[in-house]
Order: sequence, then structure tokens, then C-alpha cells
Amino acid sequence: MDSQLKEIVCHFPEITGISEIKPLTSGLINQTYLVCTASPQQNDYVLQCINHYVFKDVALLQHNIECVTRHIRRKLEERNEPDIDRKVLRFLSADNGTTYYFDGERYWRACVFIRNSRTLTEVNPEMAYLVGLKFGEFEAMLVDLDEPLGETIPDFHNMELRIRQLREATSLDSVGRKEKVASLIADIERDADEMCRAEQLYREGKLPKRVCHCDTKVSNMLFDADGKVLCVIDLDTVMPSFVFSDFGDFLRSAANTAPEDEPDLSKVHFDIDIFKSFAKGYIASAGSFLTPLEVEMLPYAVMLFPYMQAVRFLTDYLNGDVYYRTQYGEHNYVRTLAQYKLYQEVRKSESAMKAYIAGLI
Repeated sequence: MDSQLKEIVCHFPEITGISEIKPLTSGLINQTYLVCTASPQQNDYVLQCINHYVFKDVALLQHNIECVTRHIRRKLEERNEPDIDRKVLRFLSADNGTTYYFDGERYWRACVFIRNSRTLTEVNPEMAYLVGLKFGEFEAMLVDLDEPLGETIPDFHNMELRIRQLREATSLDSVGRKEKVASLIADIERDADEMCRAEQLYREGKLPKRVCHCDTKVSNMLFDADGKVLCVIDLDTVMPSFVFSDFGDFLRSAANTAPEDEPDLSKVHFDIDIFKSFAKGYIASAGSFLTPLEVEMLPYAVMLFPYMQAVRFLTDYLNGDVYYRTQYGEHNYVRTLAQYKLYQEVRKSESAMKAYIAGLI
């Protein structure tokens, strides 16, 4: 057993009788370990080293998570839900009184491991419905949270900021790529005002921000052995945002028939069946609090996220590939074209999406 990890674990007094600490392979941002205890009657735990380069304010990060998990737990208790400890994460207090420990270089946290649970990656219509239902329920349970949350990644899904960054990169043209992508920039600029509509409506007081997950992937929820959803996990990005963040970002990946960096654009299409299943589940649980404007703009959300990702990839390409890790010289350009193609495919389905959602209300 790594003596350094064992020393870290000692700062979480609840964890006793450790038999093994081993890496968990899932997760791209934080280093994660499973802390196994000797007795079957004891809990096992998940130990994480928080990436404080991505999440710069760890106190804020953990404040958000504590508020959210505490509120959900209270809601489950009010509903007399059975097996609550399998339906919401529980983070441990460290010996400093917070839910994280700083060892002088790195930040650590621990939560109870939910046994006999699993994550999934496959997305089919049945799974999309369950995911939509659960993320909608997640938002619905937090709609009356009265403790203010902060942005763990400021301006994470701010389309106006992404457009400004693209314009700055275009103006600077630091590696001489602007001429090659001039027509693509023009196409993106043509729809910029429309795609920035959410920020404008928010300033006008017409569109609210909710407590959202902001990283809605099927792999960010736990399932039991029978395939039933237990709880939402990976709460680092939970923060105030438009509901479009949860609705649109899931479909950007789940309803894309190809990888986000597919070079053969003929393979990039929008799977309307995945959309319908996800929308049906989401509205079934979130419809209780969504405003008419939020519902009306859900198809906009589906268009927004491939558009936003195309802008981000193109900005990085113009800047010389300094943000996203690339596998070859034109990787960000290929990514841009694939995401913009998906955006165009989604636009073709706008009328069908609107009609389907109208039928659910």
C-alpha cells in the first residue's frame, strides 16, 4: 500500500481498518482511488486528488457539493425513500473540519463508495430516456435550493465569451491559419447573435439560471445490477447555469452518430430517436418547474452545444493548439468541421424537435 496515500487517508477519521488502496481508472480530471476496508460490515471509500488547476477554488467547489448533496438527502428523507445512502453521495469530514484536506501541494477528498453499483457508457433510446429522467429529477430536486452556489469554472458555457475568444484569435492570427478557415469563420459569425440569445434573455430578466449538473453524460450516474439508476455522480461542475447546459450537452455527444473528431463528415448525423427519448424523460421530471420559454428553447439548446464546441475547437486551432490535446497537426481543424457538421444536422431537425416537444407538454 502506498504509504503517502495511507497518510492522506488518516486525515479522514471515519476511514478505519484499511486493507487496500488501489487506483480507479474512470475519470479524466481527478486522480481517483478505491480505499478498501477489512470488514464487509464497513464502508469502502473513494479517495480523490482534486485537480486544482481546473477547479481553482476548492473551498467553493466543496461548498457547492456539500449544499447539493445535503439538499438532495433531505428531499429523499422527506419522501421516505428507502436505501438513501445508495441514492446520493456522502463526502467525509476531514480532521480540519472541512470536506477536503490540503497536504501542502494537493487537495484531497473522500466519499463513501456505493457498492454493487456500476457506470455505463452505451447510449440507446432506452438508456437516453433514463438519463433524461434522472438529470431532470436532479434539477427538480435542487430548484428550491436557497444556499447560493458559485461557478466552479467561471463562464463554462458562456457563448458570448466563446465568440469573443474566437474573434480575438482571428484578429491575432498568431500562427497564420486565418486565411484557410475564413469561410468557416464567416459561417459561424452569421449565426453568432442567434446562438448568444440565452445570455441576452438572461440580462433582460426573461431567462433564469438553475442549479445544473453541466456535465450530463451517461457515465456520470450510477446504476444498480438491474440497470436502475441509483444517483448522479461527478458533481464538480454543479453550478448555476441555463438548463440548456444539461439538455444540450448530453445530446451533443449522445445523439451524434460519429466521434467528435470524425474526419469523414458523411458519417456525422443527428440521431433524432436519442433526442426523443432523452427529451421525453427530461420533460417528465423537469417539466414541473420549466418556464414556457425554457421549454420553447430546448431545441436551441441542442443546436447550441455543437456550435459552441466548434467555436472552441476553431479558436484553439487559430491559437496554435494550445488548449486541447491534439494527436496530429490538423486535429483541431478536423474537430471543428465535425462539430460544425453536427450543428448543421441538428438545425435540419429543428422543426421536428419543436413538434415533438410540443406534443409532450
